[in-house]
Amino acid sequence: GSIMEFFGFAKEYGRTVTHYDSNFTLSRLAITESRTVISYMYLEENGLIGYHMAPVNQILYVVQGEGLVCGENNEHKRIQAGEAVFWTKGEWHETKTVKGLTAIVIEGETLNPELLTNINAPE
Repeated sequence: GSIMEFFGFAKEYGRTVTHYDSNFTLSRLAITESRTVISYMYLEENGLIGYHMAPVNQILYVVQGEGLVCGENNEHKRIQAGEAVFWTKGEWHETKTVKGLTAIVIEGETLNPELLTNINAPE
């Protein structure tokens, strides 16, 4: 199995855009080459996305709140707003929260997080 990876998309991980007299910060979420499903998930207090196998590569981006995620090793790690976690196709995983969280989830065969800012915490 694979090991879940963590990424940051909070403002501090973005880049300043000045083209066309613009002035904003951009944090890229994904680049895909095939069918991709993009969803918004609302987990209330004590919400749970149960332990299951990822049917395709997927990234969960926490937009608000915080929670815990685990991969196949069943070791839960904290995740909070501005952070994302990547699971590869076939990887077993779970997301849960005590306080509640909202997240964008992007799923696709060719989904590749290599352009995101990796924030994997040292073991």
